[in-house]
Amino acid sequence: MPLSPDEARRFAALLEGQAEQLASRWTELVAAGLRGRLSSAELRRQTTDLRRAFQQAFAGGATDLGQDAAAELRAQLTELSSGRARQGFSATETAVSIYAFKDVTLEVLGDQSDAATLRDYVAFSSFVDQAALFTFDSYVRIRESIIADQAEQLLELSTPVVKLWEGVVAVPLVGTLDSARAQVVMERLLQTLVDTGSPYAIIDITGVPAVDTQVAQHILKTVVAARLMGADCIISGIRPQIAQTIVALGIEFGDIATKSSLADALRYVISQNKRSGR
Repeated sequence: MPLSPDEARRFAALLEGQAEQLASRWTELVAAGLRGRLSSAELRRQTTDLRRAFQQAFAGGATDLGQDAAAELRAQLTELSSGRARQGFSATETAVSIYAFKDVTLEVLGDQSDAATLRDYVAFSSFVDQAALFTFDSYVRIRESIIADQAEQLLELSTPVVKLWEGVVAVPLVGTLDSARAQVVMERLLQTLVDTGSPYAIIDITGVPAVDTQVAQHILKTVVAARLMGADCIISGIRPQIAQTIVALGIEFGDIATKSSLADALRYVISQNKRSGR
């Protein structure tokens, strides 16, 4: 049953009149559910702010969480979701903290069990359910954003570009090379070539477990991009198994220099430097 503006205002008066009792009891219930993983002071601040935001929304006659009168409440719920997501709580634990508000309010109503009060409470419960679901959805969106940011950071950390020698940089690849990671490798290598002015780049695939056509294409694109920047690329880490796979797949590296180890690739570059008088 949807909440009416009159019912909302009646609950606003209740929340204002029982503010201290509501906040205290709500804090106790939430603390029990979170098993001490947040301090009492932090929980008290959250429940006090949320109680005030609910009261403000009801005082403005809000009957739906999407209305302007509930803007502050939505902001508080989003802040709660963001904090809990970053602190490692689950979406369920976060939503249950809002559902507990219904239990607290029912306790405060006490013996006021007339039909009108019960109807008001049912409508109030429906509004709190909306708030809990909003919190759950907000948590999921925020958590997905956090995971995406962490994945991007891990991707960057897993594709370092290091300076081996004056004029020589290397990209040691470890693990599977997919399209997203290949793009990061290319961007970081090209930027490093610009920053250092290095004429040589070594792409080491010793840590790549297998090379298929897709991986080979990613490597070749990176080599071509580096050449456009004026740098020669050498591919190192061609183990016997990988060499056999490359031959079986008919992959052609053309005039790209390939070496079995990073040390061989570095020796090759040094010899090329001597020949060119660099």
